[in-house]
Amino acid sequence: MESIEETKAYIGMWVTADGYIRHELLPNNRYDEARGNRKSAYQGRFKVTGNHIDYKDDTGFTADGEFKDGILYHAGMILYKEKN
Repeated sequence: MESIEETKAYIGMWVTADGYIRHELLPNNRYDEARGNRKSAYQGRFKVTGNHIDYKDDTGFTADGEFKDGILYHAGMILYKEKN
């Protein structure tokens, strides 16, 4: 498992421009995805390797994405990191 130092730039909330999809990447390599009014629609683990992210939700479904220029491209979606 990668260290927090390798993933800390990606930790936080990532949202689509319309705010409908929200991925919270947590420091413990877990994620919580909300869709619309449905909080915690999907939850699971993630692993970052370089600028690539692999997701595996708690039901076993897998997906991936790429970080490029501060944007997360995932499953046809474009997500932006929320500023704190």
